Amino acid sequence: MENSAFLAVDLGATSGRVICGSIENGKLLLEDIHKFPNELIEIHGNFYWNIFNLFRHIKEGLTIAARKGLKPLSIGVDTWGVDVAFIGDDGSVMGLPFAYRNFTTRDNTDDFGTKFSLDDLYARTGIQTLDFNTVFQLYALQLRQSSQLMAAKNILFMPDAISYLLTGKQVTEYTIASTSEMLNPTTKDFDADILKFIGIDRTKFPGEIVFSGHKVGTLTKEIAQETGLGEIPVIAVAGHDTASAVVSVPASDNKFAYLSSGTWSLMGLELPEPVVNERSRKANITNEGGVDGTIRFLKNITGMWILEQCKKEWDLEKVFTYDQLVALALEAKPFGFLFNPDSELFGNPKSMTKAIVDVCTQSGQGAPSTIGEFVRAIFDSLALRYKQVFEALKTFAPFPIECLHVIGGGSRNEFMNQLTANAIGVDVIAGPAEATAIGNMMMQAKASGLFTDLQEIRNFICKSVDLKTFKPEQKEIWEKAYAHFLQYSTPI
Repeated sequence: MENSAFLAVDLGATSGRVICGSIENGKLLLEDIHKFPNELIEIHGNFYWNIFNLFRHIKEGLTIAARKGLKPLSIGVDTWGVDVAFIGDDGSVMGLPFAYRNFTTRDNTDDFGTKFSLDDLYARTGIQTLDFNTVFQLYALQLRQSSQLMAAKNILFMPDAISYLLTGKQVTEYTIASTSEMLNPTTKDFDADILKFIGIDRTKFPGEIVFSGHKVGTLTKEIAQETGLGEIPVIAVAGHDTASAVVSVPASDNKFAYLSSGTWSLMGLELPEPVVNERSRKANITNEGGVDGTIRFLKNITGMWILEQCKKEWDLEKVFTYDQLVALALEAKPFGFLFNPDSELFGNPKSMTKAIVDVCTQSGQGAPSTIGEFVRAIFDSLALRYKQVFEALKTFAPFPIECLHVIGGGSRNEFMNQLTANAIGVDVIAGPAEATAIGNMMMQAKASGLFTDLQEIRNFICKSVDLKTFKPEQKEIWEKAYAHFLQYSTPI
C-alpha cells in the first residue's frame, strides 16, 4: 500500500479540481493540484455547462501533476448527477451540455405525468421525482425537437463524457446512470418501457452498465504526451459525486445516516437492497446506486445553494468570507424567519434574496432585512428541514440510527453542524471535508488491489482524517422551533 498515488477529477456544480491522494505510512495525504470555476452559461434563456473549458482545466491539472513529478497509478472522474452530453457519429461532443438548472419547473414533469404515470415511474426506478432528472430533461428535449438529441449517436452522463474525452472510450457507469430515473434498481439496467416512452433507443447509452472499479481505458496518446503523464489508466469510480462521497463515510458499522453537504445536501441511509413501496414514493425518497452492491436510500435537500446565491448578490457591494457570514448569523435572532429550503422558488431565481423575502412575506412572517438575518434564516431553515428528512428516514431504517455523518465541504461549518445536532437530536460526526475526492481515490485504490471491500476502506479513512463530534443541545427549544417550522414546510 505504500507510496501509491491516485488523481481524482472532482467536478461540482460551481467548481472543479484535480487533486492527488498518496498513501504513505498507512495514511492518505491529499494535495490540491488545480482548482477552477464551473459556471453556468446562459444563452437565449437556456443554461449550459462549458464542457470544453472544463476539459481544458482538467488537462492543465494533469500537466501540473506531471511537472510535480507525480506518478499516479490511475485517474478517476466524478461529477454532479443527471446531466448528459451528446456524441455525434464522428465521435465529437455535440455542443454544450444542458445544465439541470435549465429544468427546474414543473411544466415538463406535469406534462410527462399526463401520459406516463409518475407513480409507475417511481415503481419502476425507485427514484424520487425531481423536475430536472434526466428522464424529464430528455422528454423536454424531445418535445422541442432538440437538434443535439435528434442527431446524437450516443448519450453520455457527465463523468462518462469526461472519461471519454480523456480516453476515447465510452462507457455508462452505474451510480451516475442511477440518478437518471430511467434505471431499474433491481436489474441495474435501463427500463425499456421508459426509454420507449421518451423515444430513446437503448443503444444510445454505450454498452452494458459498468460498475465502480471498471477500467475505462488509458489516456490517449495525444493527452499522455501533452500532459506528460503517460498512458495511465482511467478508472470508472463512483461517477456520481454523492456516491463517491458516501464511500468515505468513516463509519465502523451500518447504524448511521449520512449528510453529504455542499451546494446540494443529500441525506440518506446505506442499504443492501432498494426500498420501493407506497410509503417511500409518498416520501419521495430515492434509491440511487452505490458501490459494492449498496443502495443510497436518500432525499435531495437544497443545501448551500441558497446561501451561495445570496453571497453573490452581497459581494457586489462588499465581499464577505463564509466565516464573516457565520459571525453575522450568530448576532441575529434564532428562528426569526423560517421557510422550506426545497421550495421551487429557490430553484434558480434571478435574485435569491428577493425569493427569500417573497417567501417569508407571503407566509406572514415579514422579511429579513440584514445580512445576518438572511444567513440565520437559511441555516435555521436548513437544520429544521434536515430534522424533517431525518425523522422520515428513521421510519424506514432497519436499524437504530445512532449518529449522522456530515461529509463534504459543509462539514467545515461548525455552527451549522451544531444546529444540525440540535435539530435532529443525535450526535453529528463531521468529516472528511474532502469526502468526494477521497471516495474517488479509494475506489481507484480498490481497483488497484489495495483494498478488498468498503469496510476496509472506511477503517483506513478513520485513521487518515480528523473528525469532530457535535452533541445535541437545547432539546425543548428546538422541538418548539420544529413545530413552528412545519407550518412553512411541505410534508414528507
